[in-house]
Amino acid sequence: MSTHIRELGFPAGATVFHQDVQHPYLYAVREGLIKLCYLDESGNEWIKSFAEEGRYFASITALEPRGKTSFATVAMEKSRLERLDFPLVEELANRHLAWGRAMQRLTMAFAARKEARERSLLTLSPENRYRAFLAECPALEKRIPQNNLARYLGLTPVGLNRIVSRVRSGAG
Repeated sequence: MSTHIRELGFPAGATVFHQDVQHPYLYAVREGLIKLCYLDESGNEWIKSFAEEGRYFASITALEPRGKTSFATVAMEKSRLERLDFPLVEELANRHLAWGRAMQRLTMAFAARKEARERSLLTLSPENRYRAFLAECPALEKRIPQNNLARYLGLTPVGLNRIVSRVRSGAG
């Protein structure tokens, strides 16, 4: 299997994959930080998530036969990734119980993160979204520029700056 894992390096700012292209690969982040983002028709960026060391990512829509990515990915820091061809992983999962279980665990972890993200965006106030982010990912706050964090939390940079100031001062 190790012969099928490709290690790739990306400098900060480099695109790992573009939106709306065929790209049937799974990635593991060994080092660095990756931004996963949607681009609308006007070129505006909407950040769906971040993947740091130990995280996995892929565009699920691109894993279908002839499927295309629904979002783009960009290295926010110098990053080292491992890439696997999904058709090979799928074949292994179909033939070997251990691989099938591993795929099930990865799918469940992905679904749980997605559900938590939706709940946060739909039910929490902007300040509580920020507080939840700090509780879940305290080390990432220092690694993510505030304008990117604002887009991830569904806020304007000015709005997030006010919340950060309020939280740091102990008010609110």
